[in-house]
Amino acid sequence: MITGEDLNENEVARREVLIHSPVIAIVGRSNDHYYSSYDVGAYLEQEGYIVYSVNPNLEEIDGEHVYASLSEIPEKVNIVDVFRKSQFLPGIVDEAIAIGAETVWAQLMVVSDEARAKALKAGLNFAQDLCIRTEHERLFDNLVQG
Repeated sequence: MITGEDLNENEVARREVLIHSPVIAIVGRSNDHYYSSYDVGAYLEQEGYIVYSVNPNLEEIDGEHVYASLSEIPEKVNIVDVFRKSQFLPGIVDEAIAIGAETVWAQLMVVSDEARAKALKAGLNFAQDLCIRTEHERLFDNLVQG
């Protein structure tokens, strides 16, 4: 498994991470179908990923339990996908490190140089300002066509 990669700079690593990361936690997932965080989670589930929703303000999404924090998730998380404001990203990286996650993937408009440096120094893969759904669609269409 690839570790400590800046996924914004390495498309091959992005593809490998998506292939070898079956468990994804979505931090900041909404239960509102009009929000991207809900839609991305539904897409990832349809693609066969195990998706855990993390939002301390919700109890369930579509009948599935929502966790208040990453540390409550009952199995190893491969990717922590972040739909929170950039100011929260360094703290989420700390939580990802604490639970032994392999990758932190910050969605569009979520950017933090501090979080990037912290994640890479700890050996985590890191992406920011990239939509995991868009990248999955693009990279796997390339695999099929390429």
